[in-house]
Amino acid sequence: MKIATYNVNGVNGRLPVLLQWLKESAPDIACLQELKAPEEKFPLQAINDAGYEAIWHGQKSWNGVAILSKVGKPAEIRRALPGDSEDMHSRYIEADVAGIRIGNLYLPNGNPAPGPKFDYKLAWFKRLHAHAKKLLAEDIPVILLGDYNAIPTEMDVYKPESWVKDALFFPETREAYAKLVALGWTDALRKMHPNEKIYTFWDYFRQAYARNAGLRIDHLLLSSHFDKKLIAAGVDSHVRGWEKTSDHAPTWIEIKPVAKPRTS
Repeated sequence: MKIATYNVNGVNGRLPVLLQWLKESAPDIACLQELKAPEEKFPLQAINDAGYEAIWHGQKSWNGVAILSKVGKPAEIRRALPGDSEDMHSRYIEADVAGIRIGNLYLPNGNPAPGPKFDYKLAWFKRLHAHAKKLLAEDIPVILLGDYNAIPTEMDVYKPESWVKDALFFPETREAYAKLVALGWTDALRKMHPNEKIYTFWDYFRQAYARNAGLRIDHLLLSSHFDKKLIAAGVDSHVRGWEKTSDHAPTWIEIKPVAKPRTS
């Protein structure tokens, strides 16, 4: 089974790119971030025509997350990260798909930092930490994936010194990500590529993609149920080179099938 995460940076404006990638890569489950579209503008018909069912949580002009599946319609659990009833940003959606609990997230950027946006980022991370801990306690197969807007280590960024004043690389951000993983999650991409410079994002400016001046900020975190089921992990970096593409590239894992839970 192939499961992917992709910050599309506008699902309607980048729809041809998304559909081309879905046809080429054929993930069984694809989680999208930054839809930048209200609920009614999600291109469901095009997604269905590509062979996928979908659930989504949209927001006009900003944010937005979706779960696409061709292995059964996602059974939605929640469409907001617990812990702040006043947070109206569409940054999280969770569902059961093919025996797996999928949590698709778009963590706040946090810039400019320090400031209110960075405070919001850290508060969101704290809420994610609490929810992730509860998910692990349920002892079910879980994957938390998406755009974390967090550069874990110096290995995950081209020229780390250029990012020391960015919220994605602040010590507090790296510490929050490390604490999250330490709960018992496996960073799939790093697990399969422990010593490789591997990126998932390249800025539109300064020919970043041509120079491979990237960042690794899109992550797939796996519960221990996948310790012996993870087969491969990678980045479809060539998609970043397509015309009118996102500044992120699709990031994916391949796993052995998970046994579906028994129904009474």
